[in-house]
Amino acid sequence: MNDSSQFDSETTSHNVSGHHFSTALVLAGAGAAGNAWQLGLIAGLSDAGVDVTDADVIIGTSAGSTVAAQITSGTLPGDPYAAILAEVPQPQAGGAGSGGRRAPSLSGPAYMDWSNAIIGSAEDASDMRRRIGAAALEMDASDGSSQSRWHDIVAARLPSHDWPQQPLLITAVDAQSGEPVVFDRHSGVDLVDAVAASTSAMTPYRIGENRYINGGYRRSSNADLAAGYERVLVLEPFGGRSRTPREWGMDLATQVDELRAGGSTVETVFPDAGAGDVFNANALDPSTRLPAARGGYEQGRAIAGRLAEFWR
Repeated sequence: MNDSSQFDSETTSHNVSGHHFSTALVLAGAGAAGNAWQLGLIAGLSDAGVDVTDADVIIGTSAGSTVAAQITSGTLPGDPYAAILAEVPQPQAGGAGSGGRRAPSLSGPAYMDWSNAIIGSAEDASDMRRRIGAAALEMDASDGSSQSRWHDIVAARLPSHDWPQQPLLITAVDAQSGEPVVFDRHSGVDLVDAVAASTSAMTPYRIGENRYINGGYRRSSNADLAAGYERVLVLEPFGGRSRTPREWGMDLATQVDELRAGGSTVETVFPDAGAGDVFNANALDPSTRLPAARGGYEQGRAIAGRLAEFWR
């Protein structure tokens, strides 16, 4: 289940055949807003004639792992977006009735403060992963009920709980060792558990005897896992920003440079103004979902012409 697991041989088997370009879709994390924006964008692209869900490999990180599992579940590309439009609107945290103050949250600004302090104390990326994992394990005083709740929440979000035949890679980090992990259908891990591990924040997620934390600590967007594919499309809700020092090489720009040096053609898509100013510490606020999804949909329709030739 680590970075040298069985997916290596599988992903390299999808190289160009005839006139078909091998394609990889990279879905980065960014909470509720990021999930919704990506699903909206994918729906907008599809409605304009560009179906990116047929990629030869899909790589999901954190919220992007949920998107990856949703769009490979056998549904139509626009179905998850339609489900967002049908959701009951959520009140804006910190709005009317709350005195203008945001309710305490382990996954909002408090999480950012907690993780930024650990990142600032680390010497390099490996040290950061070890420190984040150790801090998460130290905070984990749960009797298992929070894990069960998170499992059920993730399961409810996925139309299918079975790994697709289409190659799907889901990232995480081993909280006990700090080692990067990539799950696929050969890993012996249920799809729901893989997504739950990739989306975990301050509390590690247990799978068997191991515990895991958010896949974004492996590398910000994990676009490097698309190495060897000719066309790589990266959907990055946070606009390629990284909270780690540039010299660590965790940022998206470094990964894109590596991919291009290896012969890949890479396109990155960041949210435009239509999604609203929601890609910040409050990206996990459920009230961001509807505007982010609608903004993503319109953006997808707008850029479909530019991406059509690139994708095929």
